[in-house]
Amino acid sequence: MKHKAISVLAASLLAVGSAANAAQLPLHNLGTDGQEIPSLAPLLENVTAAVVNISVESEQTGETGHTLRDPLFRKFFGQPGPFPSRPRLNSGSGVIVDAEQGYVLTNNHVIRNRDAIAVTLSDGRKFDAEVIGSDPATDIALLQIEADGLTDIPLGDSDELQVGDFVIAIGNPFGLGQTVTSGIVSALGRSGINPAGYEDFIQTDASINPGNSGGALITLDGKLVGINTAILSPAGGNVGIGFAVPTAMARSVMDQLVEFGETRRGRLGIAIHDLTPELAEALGVDLVRGAVI
Repeated sequence: MKHKAISVLAASLLAVGSAANAAQLPLHNLGTDGQEIPSLAPLLENVTAAVVNISVESEQTGETGHTLRDPLFRKFFGQPGPFPSRPRLNSGSGVIVDAEQGYVLTNNHVIRNRDAIAVTLSDGRKFDAEVIGSDPATDIALLQIEADGLTDIPLGDSDELQVGDFVIAIGNPFGLGQTVTSGIVSALGRSGINPAGYEDFIQTDASINPGNSGGALITLDGKLVGINTAILSPAGGNVGIGFAVPTAMARSVMDQLVEFGETRRGRLGIAIHDLTPELAEALGVDLVRGAVI
């Protein structure tokens, strides 16, 4: 009965990936009794080498304490400072998407305000990275490193995702080192996270924490479908609501960054609002749902 349950679970996992790739990427290992047991390890052997750790160094001006900012203190002792700057280190994640060119996708907020960027591979090698370009509106940045023997992750079609599909998140949470978590696609087309940007987020319950930003969201056939970007968390930790930029958007931005070093967008010159009951009454229409352009 136990082996039958395991076989059913393995079959359900295999069904998530495409039929062509599922056979090439087995999702099982052999137990001590020779029976197949479900495992993501064979899949991860093919993709984890493409997920990197990113370290960003920047200069931070020394901050004054509350006492030094107190007006009464300044009255007697004068304006404090200037304070010396000090290096500040931030960490995040990235995904190698072109091994030949050394292209690494990550988030713009990971490398923002950088003075130096270092990329550390899963095998421990460390390289300085050049910023090819970044796009704050989609929070995507493209780096390039010069290294041999790189492994990349093929880009999948995020438009084919469905709610309920199994996904795996790989990244560098809290600077601990490469970490793998799994879950499902919880929702598609999420927006409202950054009102100033272009949003079409994949929502997932795979654990995503600070430091996972820029890491990979992959399907069980080993394809990259998202760049992990943000979490919704009142306390600052994972609560099972994470967001990733779909590869359909990231691919478009990457192509422009490679060609132009920036993103170029046209403007329609229109504004769109939801049709509310108040607007419908003011416009004298009988519709209760729609958009006002």
